[in-house]
Amino acid sequence: MTLGSRSKLILKIFIPVAIGIGVIVWLFGREFDISNLREIKFTAGVATGLALALLALFGRDFGLAWRFRELSDRRLSWKSSAKVTMLCEFTSAITPTSVGGSALSMVFMNREGIKLGRATAITLTTLLLDEGFFMVFCPLLFVFISPERLFGFAHGAAAHDLQVLFWIVYAVISIIAIILFVGIFKSPRTIARLLSKIFALPLIRRWRKDVDELSENLISASAELKGKPLSWWISPISATVISWLSRFAVVNALMLAFIPEADQLTVLGRQFIVWALLTFTPTPGGSGVSEMLFKTYYSDIVFGPIMMILAIIWRIFTYYVYLFVGFCMIPTFFKTKR
Repeated sequence: MTLGSRSKLILKIFIPVAIGIGVIVWLFGREFDISNLREIKFTAGVATGLALALLALFGRDFGLAWRFRELSDRRLSWKSSAKVTMLCEFTSAITPTSVGGSALSMVFMNREGIKLGRATAITLTTLLLDEGFFMVFCPLLFVFISPERLFGFAHGAAAHDLQVLFWIVYAVISIIAIILFVGIFKSPRTIARLLSKIFALPLIRRWRKDVDELSENLISASAELKGKPLSWWISPISATVISWLSRFAVVNALMLAFIPEADQLTVLGRQFIVWALLTFTPTPGGSGVSEMLFKTYYSDIVFGPIMMILAIIWRIFTYYVYLFVGFCMIPTFFKTKR
């Protein structure tokens, strides 16, 4: 990696970190009194909760690595799968979450010896599994948790607006999942033609070239995956569920450490909503937006200086750790010749 490339990479890392820290200072600066930290005791319960948060962090990455390995028909070793996982998470951390790390996962897999066509099929499949998880999990969530508990932190027009925003995001996620499912398993050429016509419209014509490339990849992925038996999908689906539930469970563990009286099911449900909304944020890695959503969605559960501490620890576990690991891995990764 050249000096110029390293400087650009450092800048890409610095920007989201600065945004995140700036928002934390802005959100909590007026409320925070360092003397209140004395009230926080490091007990066995806190240690247990932090250990469980680390376990959840491992579960998230294990699920993603397991999924890459299984979707590659185990052509990727565990080491290569873990490497691809970390690089994808790093890419997600320095790009807007609407772009994310998935777009480059095919490049990372190709560097690990997977042919580009198959890597593209795997990338589209991971996207389908992720969007499909949100599409299926949401109705199940509302069976066990009432909207009042999920959105109980807000009242009146604010509660209504937050629910409307969530359902809009959920609708978009569901549409993407359905398009990918139909495109991969039913009629990829029909979807390709439909997308081509839609993106011929004047306002969105600039993205037509990218969509045409996506359509070609969709047709390729369809040919790759149509012949897989139902039993083959058990492992990738299980890995997806483990990864996402582990991602949500980080906050459950932190609440157990610092707010043990919190209702864990409500905490889990609100994490689902937070991560759904983070799917379409314009800032790198959701910086700034993540911290604001955390404070908003847990404002009726967490009070005082604990809120800032939990927000910071949550972001360390779900964001900053990937910035650090990815920054260490990138130079070595691109020096490796295949």
